[in-house]
Amino acid sequence: MSDNVLVMDHPLIQHKISLLRDKNTGAKEFRELISEVTMLMCYESLRDLPLKEVEIETPIAVAKTKVLAERHLAFIPILRAGLGMVEGVVNMVPTARVGHIGLYRDPKTLQPVEYFCKLPVDISEGDVIILDPMLATGGTAIDAINSVKKYNPRTIKIMCVIASKQAIEALTKAHPDVKIYCAVKDAKLNENSYIVPGLGDAGDRIFGTK
Repeated sequence: MSDNVLVMDHPLIQHKISLLRDKNTGAKEFRELISEVTMLMCYESLRDLPLKEVEIETPIAVAKTKVLAERHLAFIPILRAGLGMVEGVVNMVPTARVGHIGLYRDPKTLQPVEYFCKLPVDISEGDVIILDPMLATGGTAIDAINSVKKYNPRTIKIMCVIASKQAIEALTKAHPDVKIYCAVKDAKLNENSYIVPGLGDAGDRIFGTK
């Protein structure tokens, strides 16, 4: 597996993913779990954020400590399932900007079709993390990265909950410069290109639709 692929095997993440996989988990709990898993993953995916030293006065003494250096950070959820991850990342980084990319998979060709793209105006100056709970074939993620790259951001990462082996291979081949952060890697896809065992349709389970 590529050095640009990080599978997060933290016990808390793995426990919550087991609950996400359970078909009896309702929409409310599913949304909460997606947000919680995203928050936990955010720690590792933002490990390389730059810091700067500042001087503050505590109740006891003056201290030299560190805060985040100014750097433009944007989270870009892929509609619609990616919206379920936004609350988790924004809770962690409230100053981050949020853009949106709308893509759907053509039922006949299984290829992604873009129908909406609204990105922060200063995206070329910063770092981008694309959000999508599931990487199945990898086609949607590849197309989203293609759209973002037109704006020449400093770096691009993608964060997902579950990725198939096929998607990881396709994504690393198409965009070897993009780091992939996922919580678990599943082995295969079924005849309908759903991840097996996966967790079903993340968008439907987040929003309670069919």
